[in-house]
Amino acid sequence: MHVEQILKSKGSDVVTARASETVAQATIRMEANAIGALVIVDDEEVPVGILSERDIAHGINEYGPHLSATPISLLMSGDVVTCRPGDLIADIMATMTERRIRHLPVIDNGKLAGLVSIGDMVKERLNEIEGEANALRSYIAGA
Repeated sequence: MHVEQILKSKGSDVVTARASETVAQATIRMEANAIGALVIVDDEEVPVGILSERDIAHGINEYGPHLSATPISLLMSGDVVTCRPGDLIADIMATMTERRIRHLPVIDNGKLAGLVSIGDMVKERLNEIEGEANALRSYIAGA
């Protein structure tokens, strides 16, 4: 199974922000869209970072009452790991586990094509396992 199959079911919309925006602006956008992370993009819409709820939680300790006015650039994770639509879900899950990351922007032909989370991966893998189990039950029942 490939990443493109996840995007077909969940869609390719990605909520983004700019590094110069404030944490307050980012959290408003995250809450409005019921998401746990934003892809931070440059002027060409190329991912330059990820801002997650975890980054914001860490920012509370560092910036305290000034956190809401802090630029995203000071909190975001800047080493963006990406994937492609043709990548295997098992490989992406391994990368996410190894690197301890929960969100991967999907890049197709140099453009942002979607965002997948570890939750998306687990859901798709469970669906795949359920399908295999059902196929086996049908085979056994028909034998």
